Amino acid sequence: MSFNIENYFSEQPDGNIILFYKGNVDSDVINSILDTVEDKVVEEREQAKLRKKIYNVLVESLQNLYHHVDRVPEDFEDQTSDKYGVLVVKKVENGYRIITGNFVLGDNLEKLEEKIKRINRSTQEEIRELYKFILNHQRISAKGGGGLGLVDIARKTGNKLDYRFIKYNDKFSFFFLNILVTEEN
Repeated sequence: MSFNIENYFSEQPDGNIILFYKGNVDSDVINSILDTVEDKVVEEREQAKLRKKIYNVLVESLQNLYHHVDRVPEDFEDQTSDKYGVLVVKKVENGYRIITGNFVLGDNLEKLEEKIKRINRSTQEEIRELYKFILNHQRISAKGGGGLGLVDIARKTGNKLDYRFIKYNDKFSFFFLNILVTEEN
């Protein structure tokens, strides 16, 4: 099959990759990634406000990978991962990019895309209101969340959510979320 996750990253604008991970996403991996990225951002002597924002967005991104990944397709190269995900953190000219990727069943794709489109259509004020509404009215889902993750990422970054679905086969697509974190907002 011609599907190759790394192809997506080769198409991305230049930047200095400070972390690349692909494989099973579990609590040990999450803690290790958070520690590594925090150390690297401190080494870069970034301002405290930006470091905090990167850390918060990274936590949300990793929680999304941990709680919302679908299983890997039966013919995918890595059959050992229960929760397969990809994470890249890049230093770019105006901040950092946090890029995540995971498989999504076709049945879940339309709902996910509509949610992202709704967030991207919203103003920052509407995103803040949506965030408050979800906090006050949503129930915790079977996957462990109340639907706050993507809204919170958009709220904290002040940026639109850049995303892409790459068809893997008739049942699965691979979902990439590319988040720009800057000191502004």
